[in-house]
Amino acid sequence: MTETAFSGASAGLPTRPAPARFRRPGNGMSLLYLGAAAFFVYSLHGSEISVESLVNGLPNMARLIGEMFPPSIARLQSVGSAMLQTFQMAFAGTVIGVLLSVPLAICAARSLSPHPVLYHISRALIALFRTVPDLVWALFFVVTVGLGPFAGMLTLVVDAIGFCGRFFAEAMEETDKGPQEALTALGARRSGVVFSAVLPAAMPSMINSSLFTLEKATRASVVLGLVGAGGIGIELKVAMDLFQYDQAATIILGVFLLVLVVERLSSMLRQRILRQSV
Repeated sequence: MTETAFSGASAGLPTRPAPARFRRPGNGMSLLYLGAAAFFVYSLHGSEISVESLVNGLPNMARLIGEMFPPSIARLQSVGSAMLQTFQMAFAGTVIGVLLSVPLAICAARSLSPHPVLYHISRALIALFRTVPDLVWALFFVVTVGLGPFAGMLTLVVDAIGFCGRFFAEAMEETDKGPQEALTALGARRSGVVFSAVLPAAMPSMINSSLFTLEKATRASVVLGLVGAGGIGIELKVAMDLFQYDQAATIILGVFLLVLVVERLSSMLRQRILRQSV
C-alpha cells in the first residue's frame, strides 16, 4: 500500500485503486506497431523531406507575402460576386444532398432496410461517394454538364450524400429500440416506425451532421473552381497565374472570412440544438 493510500485508510476515507496502465501488447501487435513505425520512416523518405530546401525557400515565402500586402481592392465587386456564388453552391448542394441522404440512410441502416440486397447496395453507394475525391467528381461533372457552378453544386451534392448518408444511418441504428418495438407490437408499418420513432430520435444528430456538411462544403467549394466548377476558386487561380498576388491576398482573406462566418453560425446552431435536446 502506498503512503497516500495508507494515510487515506487511516483517516477513514475510501481508497481508490491506482489507474490502470496500458496493457503490454502481444507479439502480433508489437510486430504491427514496428511495421507501422518502419513504414512511417519509409514514408518520410518517399516524401523527400528536406529541411535544407525549406530553410532556403523561406526568403521566397517572405517575398511572396510581401507582394501580397497590402491586398488589392481593384476587383472587389467581382470577388464579392464570386464569393456569393461559392456560398450558393455550398448551401444548395448541402440542402439537396441532405434531403437525398435521408432515404438512402434508411436503406443503409441494417435494422430499417427493407431488404438485405438494398442494404448492401446503399452501403456501396455511400462508400463510393465518400471514396472518390471531390476534384474527381468535379471533373466528371464538368465534362457532363460543362463549366460553371452547376457542376460544382452537383459535386457538393454527391459529397454531402457520402458524408451524411453514413452518419445518418449510424444515428438511426443507435436510436432507442424500445419505442420502435412498441409501435411494431401495435401493428405499425415500417414507414410509421421510421417517421414516428426513428427520425425524431435521430434528428439532433442528423442536424449536427448537416451543419458540419455545410462547413465542409463551404471549404470544398473554394477548391472546385480550380477545375472550372464555378465559385471563387477560378478567381484565385487566375490571380496566381498572372502573378497578381495582391489580388490573391484579397481573395484568400475573403475566403477566410466566409469560412469563419459559416463555422461560427454553425457552432451557435449546434450549441442551441444541444441545449434543446438535453
